[in-house]
Amino acid sequence: MFGSSRTRSTVRALAAVALGPIVAGSLLAAGALSAAAAPQKAETAKAKPTIVLVHGAFADASSWSDVIRRLQRDGYPVLATANPLRGLSDDAAYVRSVLDTVEGPVVLVGHSYGGSVITQAAAGDPDVKALVYIAAFIPDAGESAGELAGKFPGSTLGETLSTAPYPLPGGGTGTELTIKQDKFRNQFAADVPATTAAIMAATQRPVSTLALEEKATKAAWKDIRSYALIAGKDQNIPPKAQQWMAERADARTVTVEDASHAISVSEPEVVTDLIRRAARDTR
Repeated sequence: MFGSSRTRSTVRALAAVALGPIVAGSLLAAGALSAAAAPQKAETAKAKPTIVLVHGAFADASSWSDVIRRLQRDGYPVLATANPLRGLSDDAAYVRSVLDTVEGPVVLVGHSYGGSVITQAAAGDPDVKALVYIAAFIPDAGESAGELAGKFPGSTLGETLSTAPYPLPGGGTGTELTIKQDKFRNQFAADVPATTAAIMAATQRPVSTLALEEKATKAAWKDIRSYALIAGKDQNIPPKAQQWMAERADARTVTVEDASHAISVSEPEVVTDLIRRAARDTR
């Protein structure tokens, strides 16, 4: 049918015209796929770290609630773990076991005694990229939380405490501490609404005396970038002690002059901002 050379040339020309848009479309589609893949790779490379939050004594994980809401709104994966509050070595081992379940980089945050726990738990963990101390202890090896709380004057915690016995797992009896409910707000959460402070007092987790007396054996802040938020009206850990520990750890420091020890509840935006800063610095 298409026998002549002129006819064959005409067919080839028509085919080129017909196939041109198809080939061009395929090339455009391939280009679009490549362009789409590039941001995905970039986003993967810039994946946000997981924020792991560790509460301290006389509190529980709900003390992070307003901080968690903000971080999740920003797209951060968040895990607020339960701190056993039974003894520093055991508490740190537990938190380390939690860290072992998290894939990728971690920003590890501790409040109060939780600072002692993260200091020990993070030691030697290459996935922990930053430590954030919120009105927290930052011990060196050989130091206890109780020792650091007494390093500078200003703590009135002792006179507000109740003691109670509890059974030890291997037998025997330990002693645990709680803050008397009628003294809780003034001691722990003076800048928190009274109704909220009353709930915090009722739900506080008791801490073993062993947890506050046991000395740290490791100090992760010597190898991991650290940040510290100092509560200027803290009556549990004197602000001067917080400042001294932060300076020793070469921590990037923010101070809230009017904040109580319960700063994660009273000033969640300030707390979140410091965590965001630490997270950005890891990327």
